[in-house]
Amino acid sequence: MMRRNVYHRASCVRNLNVGISMSSGSNQQLPMNEKRLGVLGTPLECTTYANLTARCHQLARAGNTVAVDFTNTQIVTMRRCDPEFRKATERFDFFIPDGMPLIWCLNSQGAGLRDRVYGPTFMRHCVLASPDPFTHYFLGGSEECLSRLKSVFCSLNPHIKITGSRHGYFPENEEIEIVNEINRLEPSFIWVGLGTPKQQQWIYRNKPRIKRGVIFAVGFAFDVNAGTKPDAPLWMQRLGLTWVFRMVSEPRRLLRRYVRYNSLFLFYLIKDGLKGRAFATRLP
Repeated sequence: MMRRNVYHRASCVRNLNVGISMSSGSNQQLPMNEKRLGVLGTPLECTTYANLTARCHQLARAGNTVAVDFTNTQIVTMRRCDPEFRKATERFDFFIPDGMPLIWCLNSQGAGLRDRVYGPTFMRHCVLASPDPFTHYFLGGSEECLSRLKSVFCSLNPHIKITGSRHGYFPENEEIEIVNEINRLEPSFIWVGLGTPKQQQWIYRNKPRIKRGVIFAVGFAFDVNAGTKPDAPLWMQRLGLTWVFRMVSEPRRLLRRYVRYNSLFLFYLIKDGLKGRAFATRLP
């Protein structure tokens, strides 16, 4: 069992390294003032791993409170059809295209992107590229996941400064306590891995209370980087089939979700496309 876990964690690290190296070839293609294009009313940033990391460094130094969502077709679709979720995401400053179908939609508008900015890979890229004086706070996952996550990152870059963390299974009455801890520690980057829609709702409620920091909604990124759950092989990721791998890995939890939202995404893309609004940057 231990050998299998070690192999799995090494495989995850290898996949993420390859993903970053694939994207680095396109990092020089876009300036810092990237385009912002729409898909079903969600404005998506046409960016890369390196450019987004550099922008987040600038935002962290500025000392403002900024929220970043790593957006896939489910999130775009939920913003299109669910008013409550739309409200929960209205305090986000940036929506980053996390899924390959969104990249295909953006490229059909002339974005010229070679890869998505995948949340798990970006988290790894940004954390490793943001040592002291940048600081990090992790909110989400299990105690075991957080312990492995911190161990992985610190072993890869001993200069990373993780100022605090809290597992994702906290009771509602501890929410203010967590926010108070974040404000006391003043981390540069606050990584929230609570899953959709819980992480978006948490950020909606608490962004106004947080004094400073770049808040990332990264969901599955904690488990991937900690090696507690497997990620899709790179060939499946390139073909936009990450959702298939995850659905097969966790069918009880994800089957209905993916079937529903992938079908709705195609439905809205056709419906809005017939009205000339498929690539609108604002919701109808």
